[in-house]
Amino acid sequence: MNRLFDLPLIVLFMGVGSLAMVVPALHGLAIGDLRTAHVFGQSAMLFLFISAIIAVAMANRANSGHVRSHLAGLVAAYTLVPLILAVPFHERIPSTTYMNAWVEMVSSITTTGATLFEPDRLVPSLHLWRALVGWLGGLLAWVSAFALMAPMNLGGFEVIYSGTSAGSGARLTRRPAGLVACDPRERLWRFTLTLLPIYAGLTLALWLGLLAVGEEALTAACHAMSTLATSGISPVGGVEHAQSGLAGEFLIFLFFAFAISRLTFTGALTQKGARNLAQDPEVRIGAVLVILVPSFLFLRHWIGAYEVDTVAALPSALNVLWGSTFSVLSFLSTAGFVSSEWEVARAWSGLQTPGLVLLGLALIGGGVATTAGGVKLLRVFALYKHSEREMERLIYPSSIGGAGTAGRNIRRQGAYVAWIFFMLFALSLTGVAMALAAAGAAFDEAMVMAVAALSTTGPAGHVVLDHPVSYAALNDPGKVVLAFAMALGRLETLAILALLNPHFWRR
Repeated sequence: MNRLFDLPLIVLFMGVGSLAMVVPALHGLAIGDLRTAHVFGQSAMLFLFISAIIAVAMANRANSGHVRSHLAGLVAAYTLVPLILAVPFHERIPSTTYMNAWVEMVSSITTTGATLFEPDRLVPSLHLWRALVGWLGGLLAWVSAFALMAPMNLGGFEVIYSGTSAGSGARLTRRPAGLVACDPRERLWRFTLTLLPIYAGLTLALWLGLLAVGEEALTAACHAMSTLATSGISPVGGVEHAQSGLAGEFLIFLFFAFAISRLTFTGALTQKGARNLAQDPEVRIGAVLVILVPSFLFLRHWIGAYEVDTVAALPSALNVLWGSTFSVLSFLSTAGFVSSEWEVARAWSGLQTPGLVLLGLALIGGGVATTAGGVKLLRVFALYKHSEREMERLIYPSSIGGAGTAGRNIRRQGAYVAWIFFMLFALSLTGVAMALAAAGAAFDEAMVMAVAALSTTGPAGHVVLDHPVSYAALNDPGKVVLAFAMALGRLETLAILALLNPHFWRR
């Protein structure tokens, strides 16, 4: 096993991706789709052979296991590995281009879920392949956050452990011991063994729950994987078209909590863990948003219903409230699912549904070290606490802020690095939107696609504007920009800057 982890991460990712192709091959055999089974089985054998050849060739190569090589491996995982994953996808749909297949796989592995294909165009096994790639991408995001990002003060951890600069990788004495093991390979192996059973168990539990409420097996599996990975991938075009109805939406709603805070899957079932969860700033901010935003949306529609004299329709009012609550948490977790009751609000009040609110929630994003994207709730909390303290000092200039050393660090250094990240995110958003507009997209569509890509919330393109945004309508340069924007949104700008830092590569 040690010899295996001495290999570069890109080789390991190639091997895992090749093994994953066996799943749609077996599914194709099970449903009688022999062409799909042949394509995926052949691709699995081919790329397993190539991975084995490369592994043997690099077996005696000196590998220091430095974290910089693993960070570079993550970049390759989101950009180069999809070149392999796209081969069977393209072979099964010869009417599309290889560029489209590659963008689709980048969208899946980054858990963005911005699809270029209508659901009816893909066979069931291809839907399973998209959801499985997204699920593996979510697992990679979980493991890499704890094993690689946290020791380097990246991925949102720079707000908590702000004693050193982001990307420095310096060891902090107050950080948990599991995050500062000497060898990144050891951390990767340890956290994979720890998190994989939790991730797979939660997915299995949701799948069984969806089956119990009447969902079709493949759709239930895809929705379960997409919920835990927050990829928003669906074989039927979204949960609003699923057979499970409101019962299925309620189950999915419960599992969105795992994208709000890492404490939900790191000991929350113990008494101490539950107490920490209740005090977690990400949970508290997420709860406030899930309560206030749907309340304001409901109030807006209630006023509209009062004007058109439909306010007495109580069932419609409850449906509107549920649709707003589900969609708000879905976009806050950057999954991008929309409730089947979301459009009921338009019929009840006669008002347009404000999709721009959902885009703003996706921009905020979920918790640190979760599968969610966006700016992250912890950074928003740091900026909020800093603003609160500054307003307090306007009234009481000589006051002393409390909350201990940790609270002061979050308000000072934590807010400082959070603001830097927010500015980098805004610059990235501007650059991606300008590049998409230069590639021929309309300005409003370019802005929506840029936010959707950088926040890894691909389905946002279908609900924000008054017309669905077509990712497939982009030309090839625009699709390349979109793909790299999705990879940037998953890795975050600070990680890319750390990788480009010359000091980072010195021995």
